[in-house]
Parts: sequence; C-alpha cells; structure tokens
Amino acid sequence: MKHLTSNITSAYIEAANRLRPKTKKRKIVAYVESYDDIFFWRSVLSEFEDEQTAFEVMLPSRKNLNRGKKTVLMNKLGESLGQCMIACVDADLDYLLQRQTPSSEKMLSSPYIIHTYAYSIESYQCYAPSLHSVCVMATLNDRNIFNFEEYLRQYSEIIYELFVWLIWIHRMGRFNDFSLNNFNNIVAVEQLNIYKPIEALEQVRRRVNRKLSWLQQNIKDAKGKLTALKQELSDLGLHKDNTYLFIQGHHLMENVVDAALTPVCTILRREREKDIKLLGRNNTQQMNNELACYSHSQFQPEQMLRRNTQYKDCETYQRLRSHIERFLKGNLISQSNESR
Repeated sequence: MKHLTSNITSAYIEAANRLRPKTKKRKIVAYVESYDDIFFWRSVLSEFEDEQTAFEVMLPSRKNLNRGKKTVLMNKLGESLGQCMIACVDADLDYLLQRQTPSSEKMLSSPYIIHTYAYSIESYQCYAPSLHSVCVMATLNDRNIFNFEEYLRQYSEIIYELFVWLIWIHRMGRFNDFSLNNFNNIVAVEQLNIYKPIEALEQVRRRVNRKLSWLQQNIKDAKGKLTALKQELSDLGLHKDNTYLFIQGHHLMENVVDAALTPVCTILRREREKDIKLLGRNNTQQMNNELACYSHSQFQPEQMLRRNTQYKDCETYQRLRSHIERFLKGNLISQSNESR
C-alpha cells in the first residue's frame, strides 16, 4: 500500500512538472481604455503570446473608476510605459492628425503606445466583409439578403471628400470651423430601406455636398492643399472605399451599420420562424418546442457585433500587427543587450 501511494505521488509530481512552463514567461501588462476594450485587445495580443511572452490586459486604475484614453496616457501611468508595460488605445483622429495636436503627438511619439490605426475597436467590429457572419451568429440564418460591403463602399465614397476636409481643418487646430459632431450629424444614415439603400445614401450625399459647398466658399486657404493631404492620408491607409473605418467608431456602429444590421436580422429571424411554423404545421407541440429552442439560441445583433473578431484581413489591422511586432522585436533586442 505504501509502495502504491509512493507511485501515485510520483505520478502526480511528474504530471505537475509537465504542466509547469519550462521557461519563465515575461509578462507584459497592457492597459486599455474601458471594459469593452478588454476582449478586443485580448484577442489581438493572444496572437503574439509564446513560451517567452505573455500579456495581461488591464484597466488603467485599480484605485478608482476613471477610464478612457486620457486616463491611460495623460497621467503618471503614461510616463511609466516601457518594455513590460504598454498602453493599447483607440487611434481616434490622432493617427491621421500626425502629431499636429498634443494628444496626437503623445500617442505617436511612444513605441509603447499601441493604437488601432482605424478610428477605434468599433471600426473593426463593423468591418464590412464580416457583417454577414454577424447576422448569421445573431439569427442562425445564413441567407444573404444585404450587401454590406457594397453599402459601406458607397457610403465611404460619398463621405470621403468631406472627411478629408475635416482632417485638414483639425490639423490646423480650427476645430470650431468644422467639429466632429457636425460631421457626424451630416453623415448619419437615416430611414434606411435595405431593399433600396441608395435612397438613404443619396440623402447623405445631398447633405455632404451642401457642406462641401459651404467649406469651399468660406475656407479659402484650403485651396490647393487638399490634394497633397489626400496622398498623405492614402499612405496612412485611408482610401475612398474604406473611409468608414476612420470615422468615429460609435457613430459608425450606431448610425451607419446598425441602420442596416437590425432590419436585416429582423427579416432573417422572421424567415426562420416562418420556416419552423411551416414545417411544424401538423404538430403544434413540436412546432412550439422548436420555436422556443430557436428563440433561446438567438442573440442581439449588437452583442454579436461587439464579439466580432473576423476583421484580421483588414489592411489597418495588418498595420496594428506590425506595430506590435516592432515593439516585441525591440524588447528582444533590449533583453539581448541586457544579458551581455
């Protein structure tokens, strides 16, 4: 019996040793802006974890409820960033402003501040090629009844010129001439009919054209300067067909994408329920059970949108990955130098 106990203990120790990492991982703390950001940045940083490196995603403070980009960057925490402590934040407009404002300078000057390159995490969650899959996750119906990619491509082309004006004006520090809120009000999609989306998009186009006309008449010193800015913005990843990725993320989600997503999901649910009722018309109890099962298996579109991770072929996401790779490569070089 004593021999058997000894064997069991030895087997337990051997199993525990196999579970223990062979080398001690270097933990890098990643501070993020809010609760919603934790899932996004965990899914991003997980790609880079290996036997040597692990990340822990955290909120900026354990002592109070302060959240947001300023909390992450503009206090003592921002001054403490380094090889074992990084900040992961939304780019907002700061990426495109290219150091022309204090917040842009702060974000772009540090190798330890990782930003989204697109406006925010919501921009990725609204990535056009992934939106049909979001509908499927929410409704469990794979019928494709709306072309999200074409919708957001046309939308982007409509707002592109006005967005370039917004960036030029904000680079000049003339925020009162054209605020972000003013831009958002102009480019909101209203009363979208998913069978005739062009009607709602034409309403946006008319508002955009009126504002462009006003800007051209009232801000004369921009003349001749926007062409060069367009090329610079193109080098940063902004193009006519993907402008939606660079506008305010919450606005994109609530006033552009959801304008199509919610009605599409509503139709798909009704279709699925209609199919169940048709198939179960001769067995009421079975039909009701199936309808209840289907109801319990559904999720709200917004829930699925905020858990969407199918954006990893997006061009701006590749820039984000490259940024993390540069940071980790710099870490390896620093560790190598320290060990000499």
